Amino acid sequence: MIPAVSSQLLILGVLYALLAFLLLVLCLATRWPVWVKLAGIALVSGFYVLAQQTFTGVSGWPSVDRLPPKFVFLSAVFDEPVPARGHDGAIFLWVHPVEGGKLVEMPRAYRLAYQKDLRGILEDGLKKARDGNAQMGTTTPRRGPSGSTWLRPAGNQDLEIRLSDVPRAQLPEK
Repeated sequence: MIPAVSSQLLILGVLYALLAFLLLVLCLATRWPVWVKLAGIALVSGFYVLAQQTFTGVSGWPSVDRLPPKFVFLSAVFDEPVPARGHDGAIFLWVHPVEGGKLVEMPRAYRLAYQKDLRGILEDGLKKARDGNAQMGTTTPRRGPSGSTWLRPAGNQDLEIRLSDVPRAQLPEK
């Protein structure tokens, strides 16, 4: 059985192949100017590339979107930077977003730029999680230059990430 996301990507590929075939038939069967035919080919090809890049995040690749403000920290993997080869490194997080005190979505993988201090925080969180203390994460904007924030990219570099123990649930009295 094909997983749901993989089958959706397969269906998307088949639909674009059908669209390209229809475009080929139109290009061969009509007397449109050559520039119209080339523009149609470029448009369909561009939309295919755009859709493929968009669905890459859906198919399980780590997201580069901003981390949620509150989340349950599940795991992290560290890709060390190698300056000699021009590799900047990365930190891959697996988190479960929280809104209103409840888990609201499926867990999601995120890709962050490698930062040594962030690695230390996440390693401590991993150790605590292995010891049975689930970790709650929060993100807050770092204090930085004032000015319009809409001009800055929506990355995770301007966020401060903190981890704390998830409070134990209290049982009701008998």
